[in-house]
Amino acid sequence: MAYDTKTWRCGAYELTFDRPRIMGILNVTPDSFSDGGEHLDTKAAIAAGLAMLDAGADIIDVGGESTRPGFTPVNPDVEAERVIPVVRELVKHGAIVSIDTRNVEVAKACVRLGASIVNDVTGFTDPEMVEFVSGETCNNCGLIVVHSGGVAEPRRAHTAVTLDTSAAALAAERAAAAERAKQAAPGKRGPLSFLQGQLFDEPNGSAAARAAEKAQAAKTAGKPAGPAGASAGGTASKPAADAASSAATSGDKLAALMNATPMSPASLRRFTLPDSGPIMRRVMGFLSDQARTLTRAGVRPERICLDPGAGFGKTAEEDIVIQRSTAKMASLGYPLMCAVSRKRFVGTVSGIAEARERDAATFGVCLAALEQGANIVRVHNAAGFAEFLAGYWSVAHEQPRRAFVALGSNMGDRLQNIRTARDLIAQIPLTCVTHCSRIYESEPAYELDQQAFANAAIEIKTELAPTVLLDEIMKVEQEVGRVREGAKPNGPRVIDCDLLWMEGEVHGGNKLRLPHPKLGERDFVLIPLEDIVHDPARFLRFEGVDVLPPEERVGHVVGELGSL
Repeated sequence: MAYDTKTWRCGAYELTFDRPRIMGILNVTPDSFSDGGEHLDTKAAIAAGLAMLDAGADIIDVGGESTRPGFTPVNPDVEAERVIPVVRELVKHGAIVSIDTRNVEVAKACVRLGASIVNDVTGFTDPEMVEFVSGETCNNCGLIVVHSGGVAEPRRAHTAVTLDTSAAALAAERAAAAERAKQAAPGKRGPLSFLQGQLFDEPNGSAAARAAEKAQAAKTAGKPAGPAGASAGGTASKPAADAASSAATSGDKLAALMNATPMSPASLRRFTLPDSGPIMRRVMGFLSDQARTLTRAGVRPERICLDPGAGFGKTAEEDIVIQRSTAKMASLGYPLMCAVSRKRFVGTVSGIAEARERDAATFGVCLAALEQGANIVRVHNAAGFAEFLAGYWSVAHEQPRRAFVALGSNMGDRLQNIRTARDLIAQIPLTCVTHCSRIYESEPAYELDQQAFANAAIEIKTELAPTVLLDEIMKVEQEVGRVREGAKPNGPRVIDCDLLWMEGEVHGGNKLRLPHPKLGERDFVLIPLEDIVHDPARFLRFEGVDVLPPEERVGHVVGELGSL
């Protein structure tokens, strides 16, 4: 039911999930962890975004600030300079664009240019961002709430019990307790400090932080802080000091472990993964709380998408626990994103150290998430995943969908060309023709100095992905005799097959636009559609197509030529 009932409102678009949606990652940064610098040039970034759309991506997620481990914060002006030209151009090509930013001013600028989604890695914890997305100027854009904090239970330091009840001892104990409380009290943290503290593809706390924590606990207990035989006064023995110095100089973790105090049997690992209960309470609790915060601010629930934030402040084991709980997160009722592309935990489970080489393992993790109810995958290799998904989905899920194709010809035997194209389309794999219009004669459109056209429309059902279906339709044109290379735009042609509309599909790019961008102005398409859809103008307006009145259209129908 996760595929059948959820929708995601993203500005002027409404995405359904009868099939998974692909979000291509476009990092316009010099330092992203797997593709930094590849798309920093504006022209290269635009070309990469269009290529992902043409390969099958549904959404392009544009980011101008890296959130890799140890990232350097970017000034919002610099971030805006990177992303604005890319967003503007992709929107012109009909793309659904997501802006990946934590800065409200960058989000505002990109939404004004036509971005349909705001992807906030801080999970909309900034009140200014909440105020913006709940206001009228955000144009009802879609929102991605990301969990980017740690999920581990806080460690508790054990303190020694003192039996000395003298005034000096009691005063010292109270001072130590006050110091511990001061260190434990969380201070106010803005979005930037939140990111720097937790937004890393690392465990919740580095080795240095854990060492400091251990030293503080030992100091509080009045015991030596060193790992290998320090005296009660804090002076380490010479062998232990030499070993510690060697480990610190070489960074040899194994040496440090060998010289450390042996673990007690009670502290040894007894399970392969941590308990999922505390982890999922933190992740699902945060996501639910932030979704509730947004709805209370006036955001409609259908605009919200959830992302558990793989790799952000989490260990590999915690990420696996979260991914195995995808069905639980999907049950919250919001569209769910799987954003695991090339993350460190993917390398851990696959044994692939180089981030760029983790695509195959990424696809495996994404597939597991999709089968548990995830709706969107966010990947670097959009073309590869589109191929992977097309192969898997066509076999695993029966999914015939309705589509309209327009047929036109003004060279040779026009009627026979149209009938031949219809027959060839019926032979496309996983596709059948369900309805045909009559054949009409129409005036030329756009280029008037040419012969009148014969036009028709057919309704098909297909289980192919939109870009795959388009490739098959282009083969039909070639087989009937059309040559596109060197031909005059909108000039004479043996056959023209236009994919007009496909159920549940919105698509942008150079290769395919859905719905067809000129559908609402073409009389030679709308009149044949009346034979298939009783009121095509009303039908298409419901699908977001602006249909012009008959007197304002181009290529007016002037007569009927026969049946198809």
